[in-house]
Amino acid sequence: MNSQIKLLDVVALLKDLPELDLYRGQVGTIVEEYELGVFEVEFSDTHGRTYAMETLEADNLMILYHHPLAEDRIAM
Repeated sequence: MNSQIKLLDVVALLKDLPELDLYRGQVGTIVEEYELGVFEVEFSDTHGRTYAMETLEADNLMILYHHPLAEDRIAM
């Protein structure tokens, strides 16, 4: 599933990254793809203020969906 991550996807962290002050479950947006599986992720609060911008590998991320996944399969 992580290989499908693309620009502007909403993602969640899968593990704690205390050295970056980021923790499992925090939500961010993909704002750049540097190479296959390496992304710049912007983390913002509920007011849209960025509190972190980090380069992360796809293995640390999970795409969040706001619709039934069956819709994706039908559209393919």
